Amino acid sequence: MASSISAGLSLKLGPQRRLAGKVLHSSSQSPFHNPSLVSSYPFSATGAIHFRGQRVARDAPPTAISNSGNDVAVASKAVGLEKDPRELWKRYVDWLYQHKELGLYLDVSRVGFTDEFLQEMEPRLQKAFKDMEELEKGAIANPDESRMVGHYWLRNPKLAPKAVLTQQIETTLDKISEFAAHIISGKIRPPLKDRFTQILSIGIGGSALGPQFVAEALAPDNPPLKIRFIDNTDPAGIDHQIAQLGNELASTLVIVVSKSGGTPETRNGLLEVQKAFREAGLEFSKQGVAITQDNSLLDNTARIEGWIARFPMFDWVGGRTSEMSAVGLLAAALQGINIKEMLAGAALMDEANRTKIVKNNPAALLALCWYWATGGVGSKDMVVLPYKDSLLLFSRYLQQLVMESLGKEFDLDGNRVNQGLTVYGNKGSTDQHAYIQQLRDGVHNFFATFIEVLRDRPPGHDWELEPGVTSGDYLFGFLQGTRSALYANDRESITVTVEEVTPKSVGALVALYERAVGIYASLVNINAYHQPGVEAGKKAAIEVLALQKRVLAVLNEASCKDPVEPLTLEEIADRCHSPNDIEMIYKIIAHMAANDRALIAEGSCGSPRSVKVYLGECNVGEMYD
Repeated sequence: MASSISAGLSLKLGPQRRLAGKVLHSSSQSPFHNPSLVSSYPFSATGAIHFRGQRVARDAPPTAISNSGNDVAVASKAVGLEKDPRELWKRYVDWLYQHKELGLYLDVSRVGFTDEFLQEMEPRLQKAFKDMEELEKGAIANPDESRMVGHYWLRNPKLAPKAVLTQQIETTLDKISEFAAHIISGKIRPPLKDRFTQILSIGIGGSALGPQFVAEALAPDNPPLKIRFIDNTDPAGIDHQIAQLGNELASTLVIVVSKSGGTPETRNGLLEVQKAFREAGLEFSKQGVAITQDNSLLDNTARIEGWIARFPMFDWVGGRTSEMSAVGLLAAALQGINIKEMLAGAALMDEANRTKIVKNNPAALLALCWYWATGGVGSKDMVVLPYKDSLLLFSRYLQQLVMESLGKEFDLDGNRVNQGLTVYGNKGSTDQHAYIQQLRDGVHNFFATFIEVLRDRPPGHDWELEPGVTSGDYLFGFLQGTRSALYANDRESITVTVEEVTPKSVGALVALYERAVGIYASLVNINAYHQPGVEAGKKAAIEVLALQKRVLAVLNEASCKDPVEPLTLEEIADRCHSPNDIEMIYKIIAHMAANDRALIAEGSCGSPRSVKVYLGECNVGEMYD
């Protein structure tokens, strides 16, 4: 619910956009009324902020957009942003959202939506609220795959539409807590060591990004088990993670995460790790854990080989919304993170996001701001700037959650819309020395989202660098100064504030953005819960590997002749019956040659037409088909 501001937030004066129907002025009698430009290093030795008055140009974007045949006017946007500090303060207070129990605030005052825009969007927002309500009741919210979408049930199992689902969720949570306790205590131990000391998590996409974010944000300095990730099929990256484990491979718990059990990158990582175990004389099954769908290839493998534990992934939970399932909770619990607090924070945020009063619904406010800032067509990027080192990976996590959910070619009515919202980010104040220069003065193709954390250090651990100023004060100053400098040049921003980075606040942040994505998807009439583009990429990769096998078969046959027959790219393409794939064949040959799996007899890869290639040995028994 919206509420008055706490004393800790009442000092945040800064520029902001305007309310509808008012004539805006860019001149002022006070240094705060003129648009403020913070210098590239805005702080003196005492921490004071220096402002320069400057007139600000106004954007004049199109006054209307179209979405699936339903025009929504972006009312009064062309008039520009509010610059009067008194009006900005009033707008800040009027629009500040606070969740007292979570210690979370949402400031949308520096986004210039108007009263007219709100009125025009109200019917769509009410439809979005209805869509989310039906989703939580078990409606087929993913029509392309005929699936329910139930990640909200994970933190409130009683919402699940069937008693059997409620029981599955509760049983899994109990099993996770019990298993983690037994691992940490040493009750479950590896064959050759007293206890497990490391976690190696193998997974990609949603099976890695959420657990990585949570580990970085919440793991204690000395966790009971330290975690590493293999989240790609890059051989050098896999080798690095295994090498870093060293002798601790014998005390490493390996968690393999794949919903289908057939994700190529995850399968490859598993095979590479199993090879490392064999070479070290270790029995992988005594240290392996599977998180996958029931009866998947991975589930059956783990069951047959006798892995120490298996946890379910549910059909109705997508990878990018799986952090509150076994995917995220098991790794977190093993690191000593309070997973029940994470779930509680998410549940509280979900409850707040069920209100149909827009001003009191933080997820709806986010979705509304995204729509306003991008015209509802993704015309601007969202730059996520967490001013806390522990939240560095939040922008990477949001990249998948937002872009995989909203980046769609077609809407629910079959219209080609090419929707999306690009997300990228860095941490503050590192951003000061990276891309804030362009954000402030360069192409205006973005809006910013600041993530602010009020508490700098645990109580009793802070100290002053100079009278009245701490390191945290500088970080705070850079955030507020950057926000003001961007706004002074008509760059809109949202600020999400939490009092501390805790399991509860992290759970709330995850839930906030999950719901905002769902609401925004409804506003633009797309399916947020499938990923046909990802599937298209996987299919294309399979076709490349199939072509490589044909190339190998052709080269092997030529290499088995006496004398060896080096082949040109054209000859290889012709014998593969793939003349149209000659460029891809060239790339396959170049990659194989770089890895000593093919030999260049003549020419060089820099001059493709000159190349003649062979394998170097005749593999009589090899089967490449």
